Amino acid sequence: MTILKKIKNGLIVSCQAMEDEPLYSSYIMAKMAKAAESGGAVAIRANGYDDIKAIKAEVNLPVIGLIKKKYPGYKPYITPTIDEVDKVIQAGADIVAIDATKLIKPGDITTAEFFNTIKRKYPEMLVMADISTYEEGVKAYKLGFDLVSTTLAGYTDYSRKSDQPDFELIQRLAEDIKIPLIAEGRIWTPEQAVKAIELGAYAVVVGTAITRPHEITKYFVEHIKKGGDDLFRNKMASY
Repeated sequence: MTILKKIKNGLIVSCQAMEDEPLYSSYIMAKMAKAAESGGAVAIRANGYDDIKAIKAEVNLPVIGLIKKKYPGYKPYITPTIDEVDKVIQAGADIVAIDATKLIKPGDITTAEFFNTIKRKYPEMLVMADISTYEEGVKAYKLGFDLVSTTLAGYTDYSRKSDQPDFELIQRLAEDIKIPLIAEGRIWTPEQAVKAIELGAYAVVVGTAITRPHEITKYFVEHIKKGGDDLFRNKMASY
């Protein structure tokens, strides 16, 4: 079975922790990935050479690899240069995810130029386009990307901001491109994941709601506080 067939209609779990987060550790991320595999995940999304390598050794699932790195003067940070692509592939990733927005990459190159460089060097490698708008998704499809993901929707200066998944974007792209459309971004509940699939998403990525306990705790705390504040206001209004 091909990698793309393995992930169809499934849950991809993003196992990532940044240096300033409590669970920052390749060992911990590998165990997170193992737990996700035990729960039925169809693939793992992972950040960094060490994490990708550790996760590949721990689980028998496809890994979507990326390296987050910021370069002075440039906004793209998801696998922004061929150096990061090389490391992702060397670590054993099955799919490499890159920033495929309209933003110029380090070295003053466009997404099209970057993608063509990757495919010339690694013609058999599956490349995922992390995009933020409908136009970027369609362009990535036309360029020849193997998958498109809504990863950056709401995270670029010019894309639509929302606390919810961008279901409109998911539906439009699923209808208009002929390659797998992966739904990612602000998916917090099983109901939202199901809706994304119903709208045509090929698979769904969930990260924070599963693998970042400090953010999950914050989410609960904020909702409890808001509920308490609303209750207080309602009681005051009744006097």
